[in-house]
Amino acid sequence: MDTFKKLEPRNVWEIFGEITQVPRPSKKEEKIIKWLLDFAKKHKLEARKDKAGNVLISAPASPGMEKVKTVVLQSHVDMVCEKDPEIKINFDKDPIIPVIDGEWVKATGTTLGADDGIGMAAALAILTDSRIRRGKVEALFTVDEETGLTGAFALQPGFFTGKVLINLDSEDEGEIFIGCAGGKDTVATFKYSSKKAPAGHIAQKITVSGLRGGHSGDDIHRGYGNSNKIINRFLWMATQKLGIRLAHIDGGNLRNAIPRDATATILIPAGKIQKAEKMFAAFAADIKAELAVTEPNLTLAMTDTKAPATVIDNDTQMALLNALYACPHGVIAMSMDMPGLVETSTNLASVKMTEKNKIVVTTSQRSSVESAKNDIVNMVSSVFLMAGAKVKSGEGYPGWKPNVNSELLKISKESYKRLFKKEPVVRAIHAGLECGLFLEKYPELDMISIGPTLRGVHSPAERIEIKTVQMFWDHLTDILKHIPNEK
Repeated sequence: MDTFKKLEPRNVWEIFGEITQVPRPSKKEEKIIKWLLDFAKKHKLEARKDKAGNVLISAPASPGMEKVKTVVLQSHVDMVCEKDPEIKINFDKDPIIPVIDGEWVKATGTTLGADDGIGMAAALAILTDSRIRRGKVEALFTVDEETGLTGAFALQPGFFTGKVLINLDSEDEGEIFIGCAGGKDTVATFKYSSKKAPAGHIAQKITVSGLRGGHSGDDIHRGYGNSNKIINRFLWMATQKLGIRLAHIDGGNLRNAIPRDATATILIPAGKIQKAEKMFAAFAADIKAELAVTEPNLTLAMTDTKAPATVIDNDTQMALLNALYACPHGVIAMSMDMPGLVETSTNLASVKMTEKNKIVVTTSQRSSVESAKNDIVNMVSSVFLMAGAKVKSGEGYPGWKPNVNSELLKISKESYKRLFKKEPVVRAIHAGLECGLFLEKYPELDMISIGPTLRGVHSPAERIEIKTVQMFWDHLTDILKHIPNEK
């Protein structure tokens, strides 16, 4: 793409530009899978696809490097599809429109897909750049990482042969990740009855917007606002003091994104409308003051709207609002082993009204301690069970326990110091990576995770720092040069 033709490393940016033009929402990766297989055919590379849709593309060792250990370069093909409200895009069909903004590359009002398109681009550039001295490389591209890790779950032993794996899905240049949190989703479903809207009420639409959002793992400690918690706070208070009736509620979208927007349609007794307006104005002022540092663009509004024909039955309304208020959100515990690392967290991700008079509340829990993960799942479940909801938790995925004695880690640290004359940061990440699942099926794997600097991931603010892509590339190629021979 012309957008990237002056950026270095040119081969990585050119491939990334091509990737942005291929629609690849989670669970709808057919187009990017075909693109990958076509890429392999074009460059005369060996490729295979498993039943889940995971793709493996292999390139033989450089001349004289045939005895070097095979390295697996792993990235995922799907992207989180989020957009600003005013942007018109069909993520199933339309390309992403990337732009350069100073020292960063971002998209026009949508997620960029650098998570993990830039990892894909780097792996493909390694496969096709004859100037790089390396052993055999197997590039593994997994599907549906963002909404369930189903590609990694479905991966069968023997699909790849390498025992050294570099995950290319990290978001902080200069940091080498050697562990990650495990996670599990918890979904609560309320069944409600539709009641005729009461007479003598005025319909109002409550809107919360302009929040940062962000990744529910990487950003959970930053104190960003949660649109579901904010809107519910007013709805609960207005129910107690004004006797409002709730007709509709909608907030958040993805299980692994901190919710940015929420709306609700309510009915207010006509005689209490002025009191409601004063109450909302005071509430909005309080919330803006509380989040002044972290959420400078927060907008709260109460506006006239069309009167609904029905409302949610009163018992369900009270049960829902009480449960949403009581449901924890944010950091639950910090790690005692690695200072600064979030150990356990939970995200109140979305509230959706569906067909058949159901309200579905989706939450996600993470922890680097398995017992703590189960504990926060149980805590969230108990809140909704007490409210009379039907609660179900997914299978979840395991964490990746750090190996400080890793040979690959030693090589990577020495490489970084040699290139940049400074020590890299070695740490674990609170976000989920597929590495824990790989380790279950390939227990001999030696793994690290690296990547360039990304910010605002899982939101329209997603961006990638241009200079760090070159640093990431230099680090990756240097690591490959120093992988030892098979013993």
